[in-house]
Amino acid sequence: MNETFGNVPASRTGISTTPAHRAFFKAIPKVELHCHLLGAVRHETFIALAEKSHAPIERAEIDAFYTRGEKPVGVLRVLRALDEYLLTDADDLRRITYEYLEDAAAHNVRHAEFFWNPTGTVRVSKIEYGDAQAGIVAAIRDASRDFGMSALLIPSIDREADPDEAVTLVEWMKSHRADEVAGIGVDYRENDRPPELFWKAYRNAREAGFRTTAHAGEFGMPWRNVETAVELLKVDRVDHGYTIVDNPALAAKYAASGLVFTVVPTNSYYLRTLPPEKWAELHPIRRMPGLGLKIHPNTDDPALHKVNPSEAWELMFSHFGFGISDLRGFMLNGIDGAWVGNVTRDAWRVQWLNEFDALAAQLP
Repeated sequence: MNETFGNVPASRTGISTTPAHRAFFKAIPKVELHCHLLGAVRHETFIALAEKSHAPIERAEIDAFYTRGEKPVGVLRVLRALDEYLLTDADDLRRITYEYLEDAAAHNVRHAEFFWNPTGTVRVSKIEYGDAQAGIVAAIRDASRDFGMSALLIPSIDREADPDEAVTLVEWMKSHRADEVAGIGVDYRENDRPPELFWKAYRNAREAGFRTTAHAGEFGMPWRNVETAVELLKVDRVDHGYTIVDNPALAAKYAASGLVFTVVPTNSYYLRTLPPEKWAELHPIRRMPGLGLKIHPNTDDPALHKVNPSEAWELMFSHFGFGISDLRGFMLNGIDGAWVGNVTRDAWRVQWLNEFDALAAQLP
């Protein structure tokens, strides 16, 4: 029978998952292209960091951060608390990065590209950019050695901060280049902070050879934000992008271009605003493939959303009604959207398809 994940209501699709299905969702090879480092901090690690830094946060408040109610609130307050109280040195960032990658590897994530907001780390946590990035990169390299997985870091613009801070962020990246630092993103609350505010940072990043992505069309914000991210910021892929379904002509254009959209089944906005008995039927994710768009499911903030990579894929099957062949296509979309070289991409397509098909053949 169907299960719930965190606060996610049961599906009305009539599709049941069995232990064999759940084993399949865990075993399939995966990339993860949309995860926020501070949203992946383990509950017990949050407590340990709070004790280490003598943070003025009560245990009950910490526990509340990791509770998703019937109408989940956003997770931004947790991310702000980490910057303000808990992250005190580069080793803290090394630890949470290594633990995130360890948790992802346990669900056969073989390549991860994850976000980190340096503005808060530097301005609030008072950790220098170069030191902070070095701690994260060290964890990526340790994870490669210990778990056989690859990972890339995406320093991400805090869109609630001044756009000049975004320009400064790109300068930090240029001054501290590392192979594991692939490009920039922009996240935090999109309301009243449209993509065009950050055109200069994106231009500078592209000119410096960095890849680009952006959160757009989240929080119910209009499809024009998706258009601006693609046409003005010239992003290589889009994070969320749900409101593109409100403009089928634009969706057709981006479908033809092969643009990849990294979607999140447990996104808080739609769980809050859609009826609990019909949220999965009404969610824009359900309509995106029908418009030809290339989507790929991700966890976003796994510890705070109470979801892991296997469950993100299971939700696409159990709640959104996509079939195993659809998931096969989503896996290929993830490979296409990953910021890796063509040789690696081609090898993954052959190897992972063979593995996926062999696993699918064992399903009841």
